Amino acid sequence: MRHRKTDYGTVILHALMVGAFAVALASGLRIASEAPDRTWINLFDAVLPRESVWTAHMQAAVVLVAVTLAYIIYLARSGLGRRIRLDGIRIRGLFGRGQTRSGAVNVVLYWIFFVTMLALIVSGGLLYFGLHAGYDVAMLHWLGTWVIVAFVGLHVVTHYRAGGGSQLLRIFRPARLPAPPPPLDAVELMTLLAEQSARLSPEPEHCDAMPAATERQPLQPDGVPGPDRPPETKPMPSIRRDASKPRSSTLQANPLIVAAAVAITGASVLVAADRLAVDGLEVHRIGNADAPILDGDTSDRVWRNVKPISLMTSEGGNFDGKGETRIEIRAVHDGIWAYFLFTWEDPTRSLKHLPLVKHADGWHLLRNGYETGDEHDYHEDKFSVLLTSSDAILAGDRTFHAGPHPIANAPATMTGRGLHFTAEGYADVWQWKATSSGPTGWMDDAHFGPPLEPTALQNQNVMPYRGGFAPDPGAANYTDNFVIEPDGGGGKRIVAPLRLPRNFAKTTAAMGDVDLDPDHGESEGGRWFMTEAESVAYSADADASIPTGTVIPGVIVSGEFSGDRADVRCAARWASGHWALEVARRLDTGSPYDVPIKTGVSMRVAAFDHSQIRHTRHVRPLRLEVE
Repeated sequence: MRHRKTDYGTVILHALMVGAFAVALASGLRIASEAPDRTWINLFDAVLPRESVWTAHMQAAVVLVAVTLAYIIYLARSGLGRRIRLDGIRIRGLFGRGQTRSGAVNVVLYWIFFVTMLALIVSGGLLYFGLHAGYDVAMLHWLGTWVIVAFVGLHVVTHYRAGGGSQLLRIFRPARLPAPPPPLDAVELMTLLAEQSARLSPEPEHCDAMPAATERQPLQPDGVPGPDRPPETKPMPSIRRDASKPRSSTLQANPLIVAAAVAITGASVLVAADRLAVDGLEVHRIGNADAPILDGDTSDRVWRNVKPISLMTSEGGNFDGKGETRIEIRAVHDGIWAYFLFTWEDPTRSLKHLPLVKHADGWHLLRNGYETGDEHDYHEDKFSVLLTSSDAILAGDRTFHAGPHPIANAPATMTGRGLHFTAEGYADVWQWKATSSGPTGWMDDAHFGPPLEPTALQNQNVMPYRGGFAPDPGAANYTDNFVIEPDGGGGKRIVAPLRLPRNFAKTTAAMGDVDLDPDHGESEGGRWFMTEAESVAYSADADASIPTGTVIPGVIVSGEFSGDRADVRCAARWASGHWALEVARRLDTGSPYDVPIKTGVSMRVAAFDHSQIRHTRHVRPLRLEVE
């Protein structure tokens, strides 16, 4: 039995394509598992990568681009383009039978693969470079991935039907590339046709009697037909073809070498573009008198004179179901303080942070996911800034580690999502919170550092383990206004308020229009926290005076921020579907947990729409350029 073989160029390119796509698929699924509705991917946790996920995904993407370029050039240079030619014969073959139909179907599948791979490369580039990193492009990338997975299965089936196991195994049996047919030579073709015509032409017929006039004709010399000499037929002179003559004077280079050269060049251009296309955020120098007033008002003259940088962030929670928002950033400094203006789209002013409502059987905490650390309904809006001195473009592998159990000797995450931590050093994190800290003028200064030791409650999965995410040393001025007992019998947990309104009617009026739909925002001027002065410690007597159906805030505000946690001041305002957040921090706080604001520092931003951890993100950082 003769074993079928495949040219070595196709074998090599096929192996590279399969390997690169396998890496891209595994790392891409791990990245996608962080999306709010795709935690089912954790079912494959045992086979998905845990380290350097973003780096592996981007490297695989570069290889896929290079192999795609190489395959196009290889088909063109080797004369194998006919294997994927989609012409009328192939289309009619779709309605045939047996191997004819299988071959035609396989060609159609090839073209589906080519179009889908192009869509994946383009959409991946748009997402990576932030050119259009929105919901629609991300969904195209997601769906395209599954089209390629389906193609792999159908590709194997059609090849098996076309030639059985031998057809499948031929990809593992390399052979030399067969010589392509010679190009058409018009002169040679005409010569061959003339020779064939001469061989097929009939001999002339001769008459028995000649006209009388022939008797008077002179004798004919030899070679001239006479009455008793039939005409001689002379063979047509033929054009001698020298078999050793080359068909073309063009130098024929090895197709695989040419394809490899083009692929390497393309990959090099892509890597160079990646390094050179980093977006810079200019921090302009201003005079002390020109410093903006922190009030959330974007009309300050200094902001009008600064051109913003805009970027699309995606893969978050809520935001009208698309999980995306566009963020604009402006930045200035006066030599001591740096000032930032962040504006982003948010359809609702969400202030309801874990409110409590009184029922006949006691107090209940309004929540959806809070038990696992993933509240995504009754939570305040938030905004986060990450500063790192690392020059890594893909900080995701430095500060975030995907998977439900990224630290072997620590508790698994309760959400099924990854954890923030670093191998060494600290990344600076600022968090603005619409109810807890923002109204009093503070951003919570925190950091990502090496993994912390889990507490007893975290080991018992009563409280979520947070890896290396922790506030800077110091105190905050807000606390949750409730405690949850581990078990109240029958598997139910008891919720008890810490403080009750001193005057529940005034507290209700301060909250504005009370609408408990989490997708509806709060009214202008409303606030969903209580101060100590407006509340009293919980007691049964005070509780008895509050009617059933009363809603009270889930946050208590008291005192001031202090220590390193108090390094960042702010003010925010919401209007017409946009938040505006003004922020001020010293260029260098001197804290080991903070990153100095200077040229070369990388910044990332994220927005939360009434969600605890489901924030938007962008892949590439912004590089600060401080005047």
